Amino acid sequence: MDLQLTGKLALVSGSTAGIGFSIAQALAREGARVIVNGRTEAAVEHAVAQLRSASGSTAAEGFAGDLSTAEAAEDLARRFPDVEILVNNLGIFEPKPFEEIPDADWLRFFDVNVLSGVRLARLYLPAMRRRNWGRVIFISSESALQIPAEMIHYGMTKTAQLAVSRGLAEAVAGTGITVNSVLPGPTRSRGVGDFVDALAKAEGKSAEAVEQEFFLKMRPSSLIRRFASTEEVASLVAYVASPLASATTGAALRVDGGVLRSAV
Repeated sequence: MDLQLTGKLALVSGSTAGIGFSIAQALAREGARVIVNGRTEAAVEHAVAQLRSASGSTAAEGFAGDLSTAEAAEDLARRFPDVEILVNNLGIFEPKPFEEIPDADWLRFFDVNVLSGVRLARLYLPAMRRRNWGRVIFISSESALQIPAEMIHYGMTKTAQLAVSRGLAEAVAGTGITVNSVLPGPTRSRGVGDFVDALAKAEGKSAEAVEQEFFLKMRPSSLIRRFASTEEVASLVAYVASPLASATTGAALRVDGGVLRSAV
């Protein structure tokens, strides 16, 4: 299927690895010009080289900077003012008991997971309005609706993304701009893979056994009963970013493996 993305300029925040990199790769393979973002020059250069090699595209560019800060976001917008597809993927997570989460952690998680996307949307929406076309996508999580007891601060930020996304969709109603959230379930990103491998080593089990135990005890409602791949998440994001998805807006779209049982 041709997603009609050839020549579109896309920014994927936090895209040097994991879900973000797979999204950047999916968009590049569809002909989009992609801006890869990470905190360090080395990570960005490596990801851009990988992207160019894997997609066969030379249109990938990089921006090294911490987009949880206003300064980096403004610098990015000055360098790349014509972004048409904004994928707010930048995010952090950390299991921690509620009583041990200090105020500083709540603020840090909000800055990285929520305000980074808010700032970028605020910077890029005016040009999208002038063109009467654009895509804003927030990479949220099933944790937005099923708050994990082991990281409530993370769940809070994912729920906040749904509110921002829906509100922005309302704000651009009647235009050619769409705003949506995508809710991945448990996904085998680099961080998750490292965590599973470390746990398997510590417990003297195979990674497969640890994965099975996780879905048996922690996510028993999963219908696929495995971690999704980052590519499975990216394929949905690429479609939502395309002109073909013009009637999809204001939505919270799930790629959660059936973890969420509610119909809403």
